Amino acid sequence: MTKTAEQTAESHVFEADVARLLHMMVHSVYSDRDVFLRELISNAADACEKLRYEAIETPSLLGADAENRITLTLDEESRQLVVEDNGIGMSRDEMIEALGTIARSGTRAFMERIEASKAAEGAQLIGQFGVGFYSCFMVAERVDVVSRRAGTQEAWTWTSDGKGSYSVSPATSLTEAPSRGTRIVLHLMEDAKQYTARWTVERIVKEQSGHVPVAIRLVEKPGKEPVQITDGTALWTKPKSDVSKEEYTDFYRGVSGQYDEPALTVHFRAEGRQEYTALAFIPGTQPFDMFDPERKGRMKLYVKRVFITDDADLLPTYLRFVRGLVDTADLPLNVSREMIQESPILTAIRKGITSRIVTAIEKLADSDAEAFLKFWENFGPVLKEGIYEDFERRAQLLALARFRTSASNDGYRSLADYVKDAKEGQNAVYYLAGGSLDQLKASPQLEGFRARGIEVLLLADSIDSFWTMNAPDYEGKAFKSITQGAADLAQFAKLDGQTMQEGDNDSAATFLAFAKEKLADQIADVRASDRLTESAVCLVAPEDGYDRQMEKILRNAGRLQDAAKPILEINLMHPLIKAIACVEGDAPYQEDAAFLLLDQARILDGDRPADPRRFAERLGRVFQRSVQS
Repeated sequence: MTKTAEQTAESHVFEADVARLLHMMVHSVYSDRDVFLRELISNAADACEKLRYEAIETPSLLGADAENRITLTLDEESRQLVVEDNGIGMSRDEMIEALGTIARSGTRAFMERIEASKAAEGAQLIGQFGVGFYSCFMVAERVDVVSRRAGTQEAWTWTSDGKGSYSVSPATSLTEAPSRGTRIVLHLMEDAKQYTARWTVERIVKEQSGHVPVAIRLVEKPGKEPVQITDGTALWTKPKSDVSKEEYTDFYRGVSGQYDEPALTVHFRAEGRQEYTALAFIPGTQPFDMFDPERKGRMKLYVKRVFITDDADLLPTYLRFVRGLVDTADLPLNVSREMIQESPILTAIRKGITSRIVTAIEKLADSDAEAFLKFWENFGPVLKEGIYEDFERRAQLLALARFRTSASNDGYRSLADYVKDAKEGQNAVYYLAGGSLDQLKASPQLEGFRARGIEVLLLADSIDSFWTMNAPDYEGKAFKSITQGAADLAQFAKLDGQTMQEGDNDSAATFLAFAKEKLADQIADVRASDRLTESAVCLVAPEDGYDRQMEKILRNAGRLQDAAKPILEINLMHPLIKAIACVEGDAPYQEDAAFLLLDQARILDGDRPADPRRFAERLGRVFQRSVQS
């Protein structure tokens, strides 16, 4: 700055509230310093848009330079980053208004919201473009702004270190000022010199500002030719017919961070009460964070093609594998995280996008069974969470669900398939929930159903125990666990035609009563079973309460203090039971046998004996008796 310029420079002191705001801006508002570049580019794009609109009435404002652009210049040697646009620019008064007197736009209220957000863990304000310029002081020890209002000759310089004051003066050399628009020179702090590296700046621009409606150029070093890194055209604003599969794939890989191909692309524009554009992808493979305990989605929110956040809950958690974005003009740019989550506009957008994605999945199921089964293998366990959580779409999600069953071999069956092939008089959809498919196939509770040709859903995902309790029925057939309550199988004939012979259970009646008395502390009941054909015993849960698998889940999570006593079912046709029942007059032996049968049922259920030492002692006595006899 020349001596003359120094004499004409106007010094201004920030008001106390503004100085306080600057401090909070640097230390409180943004958790990621990269966003300063997003803020500056957003302001630059806005200035270009303002010029475009003003030029409709005054075309001369464009002069010979009609193409809007934003240019980033890197100077590693001087540790400077320059952000320049050829937009509307600022006069002296506009510069003071925009960069010095931000208190007029509600500074005090803004600070109160920031301070209030500190009380909530993780709360932060985002996208406050009215004061976003000041985020540059997170990385710069000094900022110079040179601007020339379109259609004028005067250019002005604004300078500040962000610590309490700023100065405004005529530009030292009108030839060095932009012909129109604004140039922001950041004198970077030592720990922010990475923002002069091309790969760092280019990554940030493409990730956070790659789709602003103005082309962005990068000059890697002063004096070098600029390289265009974005073309100012947002892919999602194009008609679907103008976007190739390869373009969709490239965009998907950029927005998702994955290198596979999308299994499904959903691209649409909604018009009406809410107007927005959505571009969503279902990945071809499972994202690494799909089972993140926080179950957060990865959809980005844009407002007028400016990135706002990727944490806006644009989809329900059961669609968290979806990647993509939503762009709307119905939300203000100065929107806080709390306002986003509570916005009725965003709620309506969320509902609309969710419906379109679920509908797209339905169309995939109808049109390409092979592709849909691949999708289901990847995302079925997550999508089933929606059956439990989303009452409005429960019927749709139930119809989409595919299951391994006792009749499906290695394939999948839908509930429609199940109901179509149900037995005459069957009024339930039977299921068996457990930890693994192999364990379920070997479950003794399944035997009686298999013997009668009754199909059973084999549910090996943890969420299955929850949604089955929450889903009332499917086409009038209630969901019923085969490990809970009575099986009610007597009405169905066995495939081999075998029936219980009269008198078969006479010799066992006394033993059943004896076992019930001896096991009363651990068992709610001992009863003859019609669900067992090969195994001697099994455990089932009482009719009321939880089934066996749900009890295990709750118990392992420490959320089941007093589990209901199970019921021990005994197969009266089994040779072992017949042999034990025939040993009359040996109460100690029958008592040992009763407890061993209970522990056997526990082991078949995937549990341990209640008392391993006493189990071993009883087993030893029974072995000894069998050897002696």
